[in-house]
Amino acid sequence: MRRTKPPFRADHVGSLLRPPALKQARERRAKGEITAAALKQVEDREIDRVIKNQEEVGLQSATDGEFRRSWWHLDFLWGLDGVERTVMESGIAFAGVTTRNEGVRITGKLDFSGHPMIEHFKFLQEHTRVTPKMTIPAPSAIYGRPVKIPIDKAAYPDMDAFFHDLGQAYRKAVRAFADAGCRYLQLDEVFIAMLCDPKYRQQMKDRGDDPERLGPLYGDLINTAISDIPADMTVTMHLCRGNYKSTFMGAGGYDAMQEVLFDRIKVHGYFMEYDSTRAGGFEPLSRLQKGRLAVLGLVTTKTGALEDMEAIVRRIEEAAHFADLDQLCLSPQCGFASTEEGNILAEDEQWEKLRMIGEVAKEVWG
Repeated sequence: MRRTKPPFRADHVGSLLRPPALKQARERRAKGEITAAALKQVEDREIDRVIKNQEEVGLQSATDGEFRRSWWHLDFLWGLDGVERTVMESGIAFAGVTTRNEGVRITGKLDFSGHPMIEHFKFLQEHTRVTPKMTIPAPSAIYGRPVKIPIDKAAYPDMDAFFHDLGQAYRKAVRAFADAGCRYLQLDEVFIAMLCDPKYRQQMKDRGDDPERLGPLYGDLINTAISDIPADMTVTMHLCRGNYKSTFMGAGGYDAMQEVLFDRIKVHGYFMEYDSTRAGGFEPLSRLQKGRLAVLGLVTTKTGALEDMEAIVRRIEEAAHFADLDQLCLSPQCGFASTEEGNILAEDEQWEKLRMIGEVAKEVWG
């Protein structure tokens, strides 16, 4: 059955490949060759175009493609009170590639007193005739990268106060999006999914953290973040094991975190990476609670090769052994450009994949 509220039978994670004109404008702005206003003009034009593309391929929700951001997470975090941009000694290691070396440092009390992304959402809302979808990083994004996070000890002599303030800052942020009219918000959650990876758990131990404690802590932060939403707002979370230039950061089935994900966290739906064996089997879906949905990320954004429709249908049927078919939807496994570099595929391949997801959804759910 077709859905009229999110998440939709054919949905998508959020980020889209940045067009060359936008990349050039951002480079020119970084060099000081054009003004911020000139860059915004290009962003506005390209976002308007990409919204229309999403509507044309039949999606019921549209994002701004994250076109005003460089990263899926850092641009949002840098806008919180008490957070500053920093350059790290090195980037984060992915499979065969290392990211750019930007990060966060905590210089004062965490809080939320406004954010440029509220205006970004309003622009999206004004320019689409489908459901406008906003994506922001889950609270764990500020803490979960496997490097030591610089936190000013004068601001936070103990970490309990840090996590308390982080939850409250997020609660205010989520409410601010709601007050701006947002009714479809997605929290991008990499680091609960990463806790399914034994190597990553060891990295966190080496850093001085207890991985057993982190999953429930991150789950409680999400619950705090969404504790003040209006009754008609849908909040989903996207689970990912890393997405940078078509590479990944971790592997491991959801089983290790299934209690936190399905029993503890109170979101309305889960966008779940399922495009490769790295994500394990569908068995954890048997814990999906009544009224919640799992959006199966069976279509990869890491390559341009178009999946076989019938193979995707069979995979959905497999998943339906563990959760009711009516609780399932379909999407790509991740965004197409979690950072501005983007994954290694062409724009027309991106749109073909999104169009195909809609065709599969019609076949499966009518």
